[in-house]
Amino acid sequence: MMHTPKYTSNHSMIFPSSFHPAAVIAVSLVFSACPAFSQQRPFGMEKRTPWLTSRIVGSPDPPPKYRLTRAFPWVAFDHPVYIAQDPVSERLLVAEYSPGRIYSFLPGDPNGKKDLFLSIPRGISAFSFHPRYKENGYVYVFSHIDPRIKGPQNSRISRYQLERGSNPPRLRPDSEVILVEWPGGGHNGGEAIIGPDGYLYITTGDGTSGSDPNGTGQGLNDLLAVMMRLDVEHPDPGRHYSIPKDNPFVGVPGARPEIWAYGFRNPWRFSFDPHTGQPWVGDVGQDIYEMIELVDRGSNHGWSVMEGSHPFHPNSKRGPTPIVPPVVEHHHTEARSITGGYVYQGAKFPELRDVYVYGDYQYGKMWGLRYDYKAKKVTWHEELVDSNVRMASLGVTRDGSFYAVDHDRGFIFELERQPRATPHPPFPRKLSETGLFTSVARHQAAPGVIPYSINASFWSDGAYKERFFAVPGDDKVTFRDKGAWEFEDGAVTVKSFSLEMEEGKPASRKHIETRIVVKQLDRWVGYSYLWNDEQTDATLVEAKGTDRTYVIKQRDGTVRKQQWHYPSRNECMFCHSRAAGFALGLTTPQMNRTQRYAAAEDNQLRTLSHIGMFTKPLLKEPSAYPAYPDPFESSAALETRVKTYLQVNCSICHVADGGGNSLMELGYTTPLSKARILNETPIHETYEIANARLIAPGDPRRSVLLHRMNLRGQGQMPPTSTNRVDEAGIRLLSEWIRQLR
Repeated sequence: MMHTPKYTSNHSMIFPSSFHPAAVIAVSLVFSACPAFSQQRPFGMEKRTPWLTSRIVGSPDPPPKYRLTRAFPWVAFDHPVYIAQDPVSERLLVAEYSPGRIYSFLPGDPNGKKDLFLSIPRGISAFSFHPRYKENGYVYVFSHIDPRIKGPQNSRISRYQLERGSNPPRLRPDSEVILVEWPGGGHNGGEAIIGPDGYLYITTGDGTSGSDPNGTGQGLNDLLAVMMRLDVEHPDPGRHYSIPKDNPFVGVPGARPEIWAYGFRNPWRFSFDPHTGQPWVGDVGQDIYEMIELVDRGSNHGWSVMEGSHPFHPNSKRGPTPIVPPVVEHHHTEARSITGGYVYQGAKFPELRDVYVYGDYQYGKMWGLRYDYKAKKVTWHEELVDSNVRMASLGVTRDGSFYAVDHDRGFIFELERQPRATPHPPFPRKLSETGLFTSVARHQAAPGVIPYSINASFWSDGAYKERFFAVPGDDKVTFRDKGAWEFEDGAVTVKSFSLEMEEGKPASRKHIETRIVVKQLDRWVGYSYLWNDEQTDATLVEAKGTDRTYVIKQRDGTVRKQQWHYPSRNECMFCHSRAAGFALGLTTPQMNRTQRYAAAEDNQLRTLSHIGMFTKPLLKEPSAYPAYPDPFESSAALETRVKTYLQVNCSICHVADGGGNSLMELGYTTPLSKARILNETPIHETYEIANARLIAPGDPRRSVLLHRMNLRGQGQMPPTSTNRVDEAGIRLLSEWIRQLR
């Protein structure tokens, strides 16, 4: 489920034309004595003006009814993945993935003492207790590969036994009984829980890093992408389980009889409905959708023919039972890695009784749904929490408390009702109320709001863009030469879009949208403002977004209608994602260029360092830092320009943890030989192109990537925020493809 993006440096960036090795050596000698830039030319700004006018506080939308607050602040863990309560005491137990450890602690112990419950040399993703744990001391542990061992390994379910009389309790590592194993290696699932019928249910993923290349999702001949149902109380001779006679595929030729249901991608957490005994599953999606599924005997949940209710590999062979749509699916604009939960039965939140509560690892949201089992439909569905918690798992205790473990920070958070909000100024509904501009009509930035420009711009339907950023007071920015810069709460990025009402006439430009992204409570949130026809102000777009059509006079005298999409709050963060670094454009290779300031034209890095914007002053001249070339400036090498174009327009999704549904790696630093696009067969639609390839060297007509750039509608690339084809981008990639051999 979880991946850590890696930044490699296999390709060098293009450097400004002033770069020369001897110059770098000379500069480094100067810097060793004084960390300051040469004063031989003026800086763009002589000193920093604090931004003191921000009124971007809070939210224009009412807060959810619940929130997550840190529980047990005296205790923390190393990347925890699971939480549960000891069935026979008040202790809570938390699992850390790697190395695999389970700790217990007493919630009321202010000393924060953690006691080791189990330690094994494998990754632990979940554990559960036998219903008769008090008598037999059995605990089932879901574990994955041993990081000390290279090569293929298995995921497994093991049973451990409590050391009798241990206080605090601990499991005997030498008591391990391996119940069942299957190939590991990505999308491992899952959990193993004794169900209300006394059988052990186990969920597994498709075992790959993406797109189910082996087609195991619809197959019944292995234990991948399935839910197993095993009788561990009455094992067959020679193994530690038997097959319940009513399992749906018993006696089916070629099918594994252990299978209860199938068609899962990466079922991350499941639990049993207290009324029907059916499992609720949170199934992590790939391309665009996350799924909540209700499992039944023999049910087929579609992967990888479908992703939720949408085609994924529609022409692939299907399993023997009909595909069942998810109960709920979330688009990646609102969820990116679903975490299954529980049908709440506690007394602490009586209004949530019988509500299935679940969350999302990437976006920190939680939802609740009510389900009518007779009508087989959702009768109520609502967002409960909007947080910055990376919830790898949820847990419910006997007193009705509901917990989430934060995988990143290692803390435990508790669900509580949202308190009455502290009065604060209303969120600005007009651009003029944000404190970003002294004059909106003249597009004049407020003191402390800094203009900036970038080397390579995302395609935005031919719009002209003006950019600013601001950080409150004397806050600073953490500079990184690789990866996105880091900002403190209150920081804002601003981008205003203009369209030429008459093509080729800059004087006809009309502001249509100003988009701001603000960091609050350690997370970024996006808002759009729609400009009025008088060009005097702009109004906040509602949360769901909107569309507007503009009439453009073309060069040949005809007119065309151009639809402009104002994104919803969630859509903003589809691109401004964690994988993309949130604040798009504010990276060193994008910012390493000149900018016209009021005082002088100067390199942006040089100016920002001089005025103290960075936490530490830069010790090198800008020429020593990476810089992207302009993709459409022919003075740079063609391949480098293409890689920059792909970085800016495609790598938002098509990198590790980016959410793209192919195996492509289109980050700038990935060598083409490892980008998995050259001569690669498309894993999705080929659009009836004969001998189609993602990129067919020498033949743009057989290159599906280029074809999808030419589309608008289903299958278009980029998939969002554009209604017009990027003709210049098409020409650039076509030229590059033609010269490939």
